[in-house]
Amino acid sequence: MVQDIFEQAKTAAEWIRTRSTLQPKLAIVLGTGLDALSSQFEKHFEVSYTEIPHFKQSTVEGHRGAYMEGLWEGKPVIILAGRFHYYEGYTMQEVTFPVRVLQQLGVEILLITNASGGTNENFEMGDLVLVRDHINLLPGTSASREE
Repeated sequence: MVQDIFEQAKTAAEWIRTRSTLQPKLAIVLGTGLDALSSQFEKHFEVSYTEIPHFKQSTVEGHRGAYMEGLWEGKPVIILAGRFHYYEGYTMQEVTFPVRVLQQLGVEILLITNASGGTNENFEMGDLVLVRDHINLLPGTSASREE
């Protein structure tokens, strides 16, 4: 199964490479409420997740489901407008699949955004925070790497 995922990621990356001209080292995954950021860069290429081999489609409102490449302040960047989730019925391998594709594309820096609750009463809706750790509340999952 693991080998299949890696082969599928290679296939998806090759499909993207044949349609794009940039080679970004930075990728940003946009979470809920941040889709407007995708309009703030110079798009060179955009495609729906449903067109990329082996990609899934998000069913969550606010997750458009589009792969984009372009320039942000002159720097090449990949933007994933939305993602799919474990709670939508996808496996953990499917949820992490786009990250594997980004690695195959040569991405070295990955920024992942999300809408998140917090325990700090001083935080207000829309505040940006840097998450350094989290509590895994998913039953039956572990942080160990599959070999």
